[in-house]
Amino acid sequence: MISKRERYQFRKDRTRKHLQANAFTRPRLSVYRSIKYLYAQIVDDAKGLTLAAASSLDKELKGKVKSGKSLETAKVVGALVAKRAIEKGVKEVCFDRGGRIFHGRIKALAEAAREAGLKF
Repeated sequence: MISKRERYQFRKDRTRKHLQANAFTRPRLSVYRSIKYLYAQIVDDAKGLTLAAASSLDKELKGKVKSGKSLETAKVVGALVAKRAIEKGVKEVCFDRGGRIFHGRIKALAEAAREAGLKF
């Protein structure tokens, strides 16, 4: 029987292969979700640069959110990273959820980024 950790690793490897095929056409929106916080950054793999980043620890969000692990925080972080990316001239990205299932905070961040103007 395959353990939960092994399924996560298979899913992560599968998404990495798909993203590597598209890596040089568009930047990727990479999302990391810890137990307490949420981090998102837009990375240009061809140049090896981080173009924009936002997290639930940003100083801009100190008074707006109660905790770093709520759906409302994910929506604010998604909108913030999209706003920063559009300021840098990035409008299309590949979504890298890091092997996580597309639900909960990951889904809320993605939908907020789409509403703010990013296409993926």
